[in-house]
Amino acid sequence: MLKKIIIRIFVSLMTLTTIALFAGAWAYMQVQAYLQQPLQISSPQEIVIPAGSNLSSLDRQWRQLGWIEGDEWLLKVAVRLEPAIAAVKSGVYEISAGMSLSQLISTLNQGDEKHFSLSLIDGQTINQWQASLANSRLIVGQSPFQAVLDKAGDTRAPEGLFYPDTYHYTADENAAVILEQSYQKMQAALANAWQHRADDVPLSSPYELLILASIIEKETAKASEREWIAAVFANRLKRGMRLQTDPTVIYGMGERYNGNITRADLREKTVYNTYRINGLPPTPIAAPSEASLLAAAHPADVDYLYFVSRNDGSHVFSKTLVEHNRAVNEYQRKK
Repeated sequence: MLKKIIIRIFVSLMTLTTIALFAGAWAYMQVQAYLQQPLQISSPQEIVIPAGSNLSSLDRQWRQLGWIEGDEWLLKVAVRLEPAIAAVKSGVYEISAGMSLSQLISTLNQGDEKHFSLSLIDGQTINQWQASLANSRLIVGQSPFQAVLDKAGDTRAPEGLFYPDTYHYTADENAAVILEQSYQKMQAALANAWQHRADDVPLSSPYELLILASIIEKETAKASEREWIAAVFANRLKRGMRLQTDPTVIYGMGERYNGNITRADLREKTVYNTYRINGLPPTPIAAPSEASLLAAAHPADVDYLYFVSRNDGSHVFSKTLVEHNRAVNEYQRKK
């Protein structure tokens, strides 16, 4: 009799165990199917995960948006099976069509935030860069460029001291992180150009080279002409001639510049107007590229003293004023 009871109990336990195993396997497969389902979106979406968010509330939100399907208990079981997936990191993320729920959760677990880019363009000014910062996803203080200089103990004006490049960042990163990189890159590039400059460059300091490079940057968009433009300015400095370059006039005019330079503008004496001052202006007038730094450090071995635009991005170079006036009449005055 006792033996029969034990057998019945054993059979019952085996039955319950089998049922439990089948139930567990079924639940596991349901959870896996839930996690591997593709997000129901047709194009990339940017999502913001606030600080303090939890996976349960996010899962509920995604179901309300129609991005995923399934019952709430599935996520609870998934978290029980793998507790680490419940830890999500705040930030801005990008999800794409075809991404699975599991991939989305993994992205939030790893904090793999969306990266943005900021292009600080060569030939532009600090004011123009400031506008780019204002349109970025960075945290920008009142005077971010000056703040970097203050931290570095650099008392010079910010213009030209930052390296033009494309920088990558995550949303709400402090602009100082990028600008410090930009500042250090420019100091390194400038030091290299100055160290390897030609022996006869008529400049007394790296900062003067930076100023000249900024003028070269503004004077030509044609890479092959940089060394020739540099040679014209170097030759004029050696002879004590004024640089007489329009970009310095424009910079000195500031916000008054409306796209045209008049004779009155050329006659106006500002500290930047190289038609009225001797030598270089007091600061750079834009952010020079590294190519312009190297051109300023290694002018071409030519005797040109003048150049005039052909109105197609290139210039005519001349050794004498007579030749220059002839080129001006042909390309500018159309005589």
